[in-house]
Amino acid sequence: MLNTFLRRIVGSLAFATALAYAGSAVAEFPERSLRMVVPFSPGGGTDMIARALGAEMAKELGQPIVIENKPGAGTMIGTDNIAKSPPDGYSLLIASFAHAINPSLQPQLPFGSNDAFAPVALIARGPNVLVVRAESPYNSLEDLLAAAKANPGQLTYASQGVGTSAHLAGEMFSNLADVKLTHVPYRGAGPALTDLLGGHVDMMFATAAAVSTYSNGEKLRMLGVTTTQPSHAFKDVPPISDSVPGYRVESWYGIYVPAKTPPAIIDRLHEAAVKASRSAAFSEKLEHEGLVISAGTPQELEDYVKNEEKLWATIVKENGISPN
Repeated sequence: MLNTFLRRIVGSLAFATALAYAGSAVAEFPERSLRMVVPFSPGGGTDMIARALGAEMAKELGQPIVIENKPGAGTMIGTDNIAKSPPDGYSLLIASFAHAINPSLQPQLPFGSNDAFAPVALIARGPNVLVVRAESPYNSLEDLLAAAKANPGQLTYASQGVGTSAHLAGEMFSNLADVKLTHVPYRGAGPALTDLLGGHVDMMFATAAAVSTYSNGEKLRMLGVTTTQPSHAFKDVPPISDSVPGYRVESWYGIYVPAKTPPAIIDRLHEAAVKASRSAAFSEKLEHEGLVISAGTPQELEDYVKNEEKLWATIVKENGISPN
């Protein structure tokens, strides 16, 4: 009887000690540098946002944030790296459009499902832009729609690869506008834009980051934005939904950590991400990208991405899209 009582006392003390230690660890977080994985090559829009955000979050957290680029396999190399990292708050993922697409596009995710991650914050959302070269015969979206309907399958659109936002934006456009376009995938936005400028393809549903430097109209003509509201960065460019009802495609950027990261640490990271995204330095960098700061709660990111998963799963299935 006495031994049982003593065992209970010792067990209670050990549990209390563990709780106190955990609470202390959370209170002192972070005690060392963090890392933010970008599942793309350096130099792209996601990389730019990660570096700008990481620099501002580091000020709030009092520790440096090292940016690690881990591209490949449709973002899954970098994403898998974070899914399998310790859930201690020191490893972060900056996720974008592909994060919501891969569950329906890829037959088997190396990390199982997006439940392998815990949301921290939805940072920003923004449009893609339907562009043609400046010398194109299509001066408006109506011109392009008329040509597509008159010549099924003859108009081509470029993308930075199968399953990317530029690809699926074109598939949704084809579905809702009841036209047939021919998709031409490239290995990145740079080669796709090069061929568009060279007249080898007719159009591209490019990310705002990819075409923001061409907004003066000298090389590219912008026919429409993919969001339902006009973009402050692309004045006088109408929403495609004005001519194609129901059309909506958004680029977005969010922060995740591995699942089972303690809630108190997620709260600390969320607070830092919100302050960083609302800073003047970060806002200035995003202004020309056409992005709108969200800085929402972890649950808002969770709900938003779940809705995006459902939306794009339908498009992937209807159009028979596969990564191969």
